[in-house]
Amino acid sequence: MIQQERIQSLNNKAIRRGKYVIYWMQASQRAEYNHALEYAIDQANELNKPLIVYFGITNNFPHANRRHYYFMLQGLKEVKESLQKRGIGLLLENISPERGIITSAKDACLAVTDRGYLKIQKQWRRIAARNIDCPLIQVESDVVVPAEVASVKEEYSAAAIRKKINRCLEKFLVPLRKRRLKNSSLNLTTSPFDIADIERAVNRLDIDQNVDKTDYYHGGTSRGQKLLRDFIHRKLSDYARSRNDPNIDGTSHLSAYLHFGQISPLYIALQIHKAKTPGGNEYLEQLIVRRELAINFVNYSANYDSFEALPAWAKTTLRFHRRDKREYIYNPSQLENAQTHDPYWNAAQLQMKITGYMHGYMRMYWGKKILEWTKTPIEALRIALYLNDKYELDGRDANGIAGIAWCFGKHDRPWPERKIFGKVRFMNQAGLKRKFDVDGYVAKIIRLNKSAE
Repeated sequence: MIQQERIQSLNNKAIRRGKYVIYWMQASQRAEYNHALEYAIDQANELNKPLIVYFGITNNFPHANRRHYYFMLQGLKEVKESLQKRGIGLLLENISPERGIITSAKDACLAVTDRGYLKIQKQWRRIAARNIDCPLIQVESDVVVPAEVASVKEEYSAAAIRKKINRCLEKFLVPLRKRRLKNSSLNLTTSPFDIADIERAVNRLDIDQNVDKTDYYHGGTSRGQKLLRDFIHRKLSDYARSRNDPNIDGTSHLSAYLHFGQISPLYIALQIHKAKTPGGNEYLEQLIVRRELAINFVNYSANYDSFEALPAWAKTTLRFHRRDKREYIYNPSQLENAQTHDPYWNAAQLQMKITGYMHGYMRMYWGKKILEWTKTPIEALRIALYLNDKYELDGRDANGIAGIAWCFGKHDRPWPERKIFGKVRFMNQAGLKRKFDVDGYVAKIIRLNKSAE
């Protein structure tokens, strides 16, 4: 079932006589549990036309580098193979996607796209909608509850959005039926950008090549689904207790797959729900409520990646304390290279640089310390976003942006006042030690670092 609330027309152009329907895949990079793809198949069948899937690979996605493109192309290689089995051709181009789709849709009856929430993703769709010569229909597939259904405004906390999501969750927590395409498009498409050899394909891109791929994660829907199965069978029952302990490795490791749209949050939620395992509700809170709160933030806040996006109380208190004396001040290079006095912070930074992943609890501590060790909160937020986006596979994502903003007071409440932080929540080494064996965590990262050298 594809609920009407997921579907939005981005322009008022009429369906025209053409050779095919085209699906502009961008945010939902998968051939399974993809509402936009299944909707496009429905439209193609109704018009008795073949369906082409288009993907534009830009060289200029903000803060993305070799690590991110490698993971993405691994996933797209699997998408191409999966689509072929369904009689659907994938057209890949190395071009800014909003320009590429305008050209590729010249002979289309109708164009369909998925939905992204970042500024650049919205801008791409606005440009395409204005300049394309046929209807452009957006179908939302990377949330469980569509953004405007969950809330029509920016919400200030998880508690506020949780009630709204729970009221309509049952309607949207339903399986998506896989359609069969009547008319094959395999003879209509020849991709100008070949991804058969991922290494060669990434080397051809005019991108930042300085951050190498990670060997700890491999892109693709099948890899994401395997991680999900392993998580359900081995970790979910103890998730509520283990998720905040980096030594136990009790998390799903699905954040990068969600970021690139390689796995559907609806599919994950249905599998978790079906497992009926202790820990399921706790995980669904993170997957649906917390993740969709982050999407609500970037969807409704024009300044989501700046100090101005913080709540008024946080901006006031941080500005008031911006001249407080810092015991330590580090420049961006020292932070990037894990050259602080704090072995716990250094370990978290190294984990991110080496693997493309930092444990969620350590990321909170990591962000708080950047606030404490830089000259101003504005500079601290800028550095935290830069480092997160550069090294995390799930960087440049609503979840990461909101998670870092939380370190500065977003979606939180005022706490007792102290130096530097003001009324923003404070974290320290003692708190880490109460939670888990943080020295064991450091030892693990030191071993990881030695093996990577």
